[in-house]
Amino acid sequence: MPQIRVGKVIGTKMQKTIIVEIMGVTKHPLYKKQIKRTTRLKVHDELGVKVGQKVKIQETRPISKDVHFKTLEVVS
Repeated sequence: MPQIRVGKVIGTKMQKTIIVEIMGVTKHPLYKKQIKRTTRLKVHDELGVKVGQKVKIQETRPISKDVHFKTLEVVS
């Protein structure tokens, strides 16, 4: 089953490709402190979203060397 994630659009300079930043929180193994981790993914975009919008993305077949996700909808 493909992964569905929610992230924030931080780049739209490419044609039909956007960069989405996904924020995650994990616990440090020794000190048990909460640590924020960010991941940037290249996403195929047919909707024409803009920088700053939150989008829902879904894992898909490889579209290019780096692009393995596509946009489903704009969340806000």
